[in-house]
Amino acid sequence: MEFFKRTWAEIDLDALGANAAAIRGLLPDGTQMMAVVKADAYGHGDRMVSRELEGMGVRWFGVSNLEEGASLRAAGVQGEILIFGYTPPSMAAELAALNITQAVFNGDYARELNEAAVRAGVRVKGHLKVDTGMGRIGFPCESADEICACCRLPGLEISGIFSHFSSSDDLTPAGQEYTRMQKARFDAVVEGLKRRGIDIPFRHLQNSAGIVSYPECSYEAVRAGVILYGQGLPFLPGHGLPLRPVMSLCSIVAMVKTVKTGDCISYSRTFTAPREMRVATIPIGYADGYLRAFSNRADVLIRGRRARVIGNVCMDQLMVDVSHIPDVRVDDRVTLAGRDGDEEITFSELAGIAGTIHYELLCLVGKRVPRVYLRGGEIVKVWDMNRLGREEGR
Repeated sequence: MEFFKRTWAEIDLDALGANAAAIRGLLPDGTQMMAVVKADAYGHGDRMVSRELEGMGVRWFGVSNLEEGASLRAAGVQGEILIFGYTPPSMAAELAALNITQAVFNGDYARELNEAAVRAGVRVKGHLKVDTGMGRIGFPCESADEICACCRLPGLEISGIFSHFSSSDDLTPAGQEYTRMQKARFDAVVEGLKRRGIDIPFRHLQNSAGIVSYPECSYEAVRAGVILYGQGLPFLPGHGLPLRPVMSLCSIVAMVKTVKTGDCISYSRTFTAPREMRVATIPIGYADGYLRAFSNRADVLIRGRRARVIGNVCMDQLMVDVSHIPDVRVDDRVTLAGRDGDEEITFSELAGIAGTIHYELLCLVGKRVPRVYLRGGEIVKVWDMNRLGREEGR
């Protein structure tokens, strides 16, 4: 294990499986769970996560782009893959060859994708994306005639339709009204298409917060993102869904020293020792995804106790005050996010310090941080980009 003994992320496959089972327990019969594995499965490793979920019977996977979809196919994922974002129409043949479904989000794009598919002699699978209020991409709700025309293009095989909630984590009266308005718009589009002879059999609307807070919105599928990774919904306290964090961010103590009163720590001298202190250096920094915003504000866990980051977080290292923790030694485990004994630091806690959301912090855990996959507390696989991207069994 020495090759990842600098800093690593532990991925608990048992927790992933428990979260998936808990989400499925909320769904009515006939509703599938699409696993959102874009952005390298929110930093957890899309290949391993997708293979694990496919082994549990998950049939749909959501990605951001063609490269992510191709990565899953290269890893042996056989299930359906939906690209949520843009793929150049010139890549129509690649989409067809990889059996990947593409979001189709306006008439111009549909026609260009169709032309490329016809030239290549293929049909591209597509799900229509409707903009019901997110304001990102999608057909306007008033464009039923244009949507119908796109459904009849010979190079496209339209089998699904979806939209995206913008505010399903906002349970204020205004937030709930907006979310229900989005559902009403989506339903109106679907009904308008039916009246024109277009019946699309596969619909999906709910994201993570929508799954928890709007169960009445279920269609043929839901899209489980952050709740799949167990990081919770901080804006929805008391949702009752038993979630277990899948990722823990870990490091070790590299050095312990005593500093004198008045000694300065790290760049820009933002911390000056008010007394004699014991200080531990930890080999993780903002290049690994541990933000500079945590300087002098965040804690880490060592021997089950909190230790405050002191001084500015560096690119590759940081320092913490361990004066109150007896016998801290080199190679002691450090938990930057996760549980150690009775103490826990969550990604939501860190996000609150940084003024961001936990999604961002998960995605920022660097590629040079090995992912160590655990089942039953034992290592089953390691993905280490520091060793030429090699995936290693254990």
